Amino acid sequence: MDHMYFSEEHEMFRKSLKEFLQKEVVPHIDKWEEEGSIERFIWKKFGDMGYFGLAYPEKYGGLDLDLFYTIILLEELQKINSGGFAAAIWAHAYLAMTHINKEGSEEIKEKYLSASISGDMIGCLCITEPFGGSDVAGMKTTAVEKEDTFVINGSKTFITNGVYSDYLIVAAKTAPEKGGKGMSIFLVDRDTPGISATKLNKLGWRASDTAELAFDNVEIPKSHLMGERNQGFPYIMQHFALERLIMGVNGHARAEYALEYALKYMSEREAFGQTIDKFQALRHKIAERSSEVEMAKAFNYTTAKRLDAGEYVVKEATMSKLLSTKIADEVIYDCLQMLGGYGYVEDYPLARMFRDSRLGPIGGGTSEILKEIIAKMVIDNKDYKPATYSEDGLVSR
Repeated sequence: MDHMYFSEEHEMFRKSLKEFLQKEVVPHIDKWEEEGSIERFIWKKFGDMGYFGLAYPEKYGGLDLDLFYTIILLEELQKINSGGFAAAIWAHAYLAMTHINKEGSEEIKEKYLSASISGDMIGCLCITEPFGGSDVAGMKTTAVEKEDTFVINGSKTFITNGVYSDYLIVAAKTAPEKGGKGMSIFLVDRDTPGISATKLNKLGWRASDTAELAFDNVEIPKSHLMGERNQGFPYIMQHFALERLIMGVNGHARAEYALEYALKYMSEREAFGQTIDKFQALRHKIAERSSEVEMAKAFNYTTAKRLDAGEYVVKEATMSKLLSTKIADEVIYDCLQMLGGYGYVEDYPLARMFRDSRLGPIGGGTSEILKEIIAKMVIDNKDYKPATYSEDGLVSR
């Protein structure tokens, strides 16, 4: 299947990326998991290697490559067994930077997109609120115009890179009376007075910093409004297809990694005079789970190909996240079982994978919300329309 989507250049990229991750990242992972923060030097190394610029214009230091380079980056990040490190990288490169690239003014792009690609600045995307969860349209954070500034008040939560990032992409209501149609997107510098971040203590994704943020009269220049006022909701929805597909790809990749590890373990572990990969009950479980992972992977690659061709694949990306994250949880549950008591010991990789994977059906839209979105499309024939961008990056409806 791989030859349908990955060229020789893709495979060379995968090989060099694997080597880079083993040499530069893996030796530090346990420390970062324990301390709950990722040292700054690695961001610069990622930038120097061009990994943050894969999908972005050459004008700002990017490489402008097809989406399958991103797929490779996502897959290999899952295979070094730190969901938190992987999340910190992709939340910067595809959540924060996607908004800057699509909605930022030329001035914002020259400063923030360039520095994000080079690894000199780290970004985060702030949409979810403490009482809002998946209800994006119901957000309470406001941005009130005051002379030549906007003043932001409110709070956000579950924000990856929310503690240590240099800038924040913040969704806030500019016309609260319009509900979802009164939302805008802003770029906020971290050192702006009035921002406070509290680090959340999580079950998994331990290496990443996930924050609850408070904005108390945070005053930003008017030029930091990104795109058109009150068009934030369509902007956010526009990028959900990519975010959901990212989480779907992450799901199949970590499941694949868990299976590889479990199979190696089973080929070496003996019980009753033979290796445990000879027992039918275990063999059939592996057969079933491998089939599910292959199906998810094939669907995700097809969806990625369509997204890269400019199709609006919100339905397929939503299905990808729903099923791939579920399959990953089930695969990792079973792989942990294959290790017996060792699966429950932190010295073996499955314990961390088990904790990290559990966020899949929660983050980036819960499975319950995704099922309702799919139901609206499949049962009610709802047709979600993409936002359309004019040449200057602004949206038109």
